[in-house]
Amino acid sequence: MKELVRTFYLNKIVYYIAGVASVIFVASYFFPLLFRAGILILILLGLLVLLDALLIFIKKDGVFAKRHLSDRFSIGDENNVSVQIQNNYNFNIRAAVIDELPAQFQERNWKRKIILTGLSAYTLEYKLRPVTRGEYVFHDINIYVQGPLRIVIRRFIFEQKQTVKVYPSFIQMRRYQLLAVSNKLQEAGVERIRKLGHSMEFEQIKEYVRGDDYRTINWKATGRKAELMVNNYTDERSQQIYCLINKGRVMKMPFDGMSLLDYAINASLVLSNVALVRQDKAGLITFEKNIDSFLLADKKPAQTNTILETLYNQQTDFLEADFEKLYSVVRNRITNRSLLVLFTNFESPESLQREMPALRRIAKYHLLLVVFFENTGLKKITDHQADTLEGIYIRTIAEKFAYEKRLMVKELYKNGIPCILTTPENLTVNTINKYLELKNKLSI
Repeated sequence: MKELVRTFYLNKIVYYIAGVASVIFVASYFFPLLFRAGILILILLGLLVLLDALLIFIKKDGVFAKRHLSDRFSIGDENNVSVQIQNNYNFNIRAAVIDELPAQFQERNWKRKIILTGLSAYTLEYKLRPVTRGEYVFHDINIYVQGPLRIVIRRFIFEQKQTVKVYPSFIQMRRYQLLAVSNKLQEAGVERIRKLGHSMEFEQIKEYVRGDDYRTINWKATGRKAELMVNNYTDERSQQIYCLINKGRVMKMPFDGMSLLDYAINASLVLSNVALVRQDKAGLITFEKNIDSFLLADKKPAQTNTILETLYNQQTDFLEADFEKLYSVVRNRITNRSLLVLFTNFESPESLQREMPALRRIAKYHLLLVVFFENTGLKKITDHQADTLEGIYIRTIAEKFAYEKRLMVKELYKNGIPCILTTPENLTVNTINKYLELKNKLSI
């Protein structure tokens, strides 16, 4: 009985009909003949409720549902979720599906309405875009089924508690990896850069695949195998690439639901993977007040997964980053000259000047590339035409801050430190472009 009360609901039409019957009963005080009509309506309504309830409650497992999803999601990307629903009734039903999504999505009115024919299956598919890393917990699936008369509603509850870990954007990483393997990075906006003075070393003979340079075809091997074979070359020397991620409070600024820190983490993962595909060694340093993670550069097969797991756990305590401590670790633990890609942010020339001594010392021993962010909110203000005195004042202030960003770029180059000023959405492409440009110059 308790279970019945928990799962039994009446459709709105029942209350509407009962309301009409109440009006008729009130009117019967003045017109006594209407009293019998009101009684008849209530009796018919009760019979219909009883009949509809018998139809949908007579079968214990009238509906079955199961959720299918990956054990990990990619942050900032659309991740697929499907719910398999089976109708075990012999008649058509209308159903409202409510999937209890993780609290991080803040979806309080998620509902999907479907119609299922008798003894049939239906797959409900939808996408979710997480914007924070961590563990996401899915809870029960609730299905509200209406009977053939659409008077009674039965609620089915399926316990489907599932925990999903949200990682840095491995979907983006795989896309760039496929493009890098097939030498098609320019399709994602990466510029084709001519190589300067690089010698190439023979690595192996392999079967020709679409996208390989036809000028590297090995005709002798082709004749022996009776299929196209090509020579595979690699750069003569592997280079070391380190991604340095500032986790301080300046990286918590939001953009499109994600923080600048998450954009930097996604770009670091993609850059490290592209570097490994290009036979370079990839490493990682995350820092704030202290050095939180130090992953030595390597090109072993498991390095990508190690970087992914390291980046998954990165959080911030909203402290000021210590660049002097970063210099000390870089100087003592990175012995070979390497390319260091520093993801950080500067909002004023004064903040840059405070860190400039440490940056200059790092650049003395390594090739340092500083990546910081353009304030897209200010850019929208400067692009908008001001019509009022207040608007002109706000636009002038915004242009001042934008000008200071450009001054910081000049200041870094003046001190021999290459840099990138980019919007968050273009961070990955611009960073890879700069990496390829530096890699294809003379030895770093």
